[in-house]
Amino acid sequence: MKLQILGCYAATPRTLTNPTAQVLEIKNHLFLIDCGEGTQVQLRKLKVKFSRIDHIFISHLHGDHFFGLPGLISTFRLLGRKKELNVYGPKGIKEALTLLLKLGDSWTDYPLLFHELTSKNPEKIFEDNKVTVETIPLDHRVYTNGFLFREKLGARKLNVDAVKSLGIDRAYFQNIKNGKDVTLDHGTVVPNAELTFDPNSPKSYAYCSDTGYKPDIIPQIKEVDALYHESTFLESEAHLSTKTKHSTAKEAARIAADASVGQLILGHYSTRYKSIELFKEEAQEIFAQVALADDGKVFEL
Repeated sequence: MKLQILGCYAATPRTLTNPTAQVLEIKNHLFLIDCGEGTQVQLRKLKVKFSRIDHIFISHLHGDHFFGLPGLISTFRLLGRKKELNVYGPKGIKEALTLLLKLGDSWTDYPLLFHELTSKNPEKIFEDNKVTVETIPLDHRVYTNGFLFREKLGARKLNVDAVKSLGIDRAYFQNIKNGKDVTLDHGTVVPNAELTFDPNSPKSYAYCSDTGYKPDIIPQIKEVDALYHESTFLESEAHLSTKTKHSTAKEAARIAADASVGQLILGHYSTRYKSIELFKEEAQEIFAQVALADDGKVFEL
């Protein structure tokens, strides 16, 4: 699982920083999470293949989280895209985007599928044989969801030395990896556990931006491998977090500590501060495993 940060700063774009967008690579999927202004430029800088993006998850309809989406949809059309694109986001996202396409007489040449969200409870919005995606209802000034990405348990790993020593034909390998025992020619049944190793533990990633302090989410994100949580303010501006429905670095750390996550990744920094290192310093007073998101940074989870 790989996370690429395209942008992680609050509010407006600057010459050296971008608003929120990130790409999660998980089990051969490439998921785009939020799409602030400049997202497609950042995708090019990081050499992300546009053609691999089939699912886009938008947390809420504030501009710094989705104003890059109309341009990206248009660029897909210019690049000759034919396969469908799935967009998951709050109710209203279809109206906003299709109005722009209508006024510009620039309908896509590919299927554009909207999955509008309204539930205030967690719900599964994507699933295949490798991955599930659930919403994480957050507490912001408008309807907002985070997203929880989980790998499914993979196939067992073949113990090559064991199958060779027993002379088992390759034709049985897939069944063995699927968990089946093997009956040898003379009738002996070899348990699957003697022919395979356990698969890697499934990884999980929780994305939470934007939100006020909301401990209600802790049971849902318990023990995820990595949590991205917004940290717009430091404690010196904690009074603004309540007013704007954002979080401080310490509040993000409390969520991470109480949920026993593997790693906390901070982001969505207010640009009023001289250094983002200040966010890490404050968060580590509560939770040790803190990393700082930054534009262009890549995390191998």
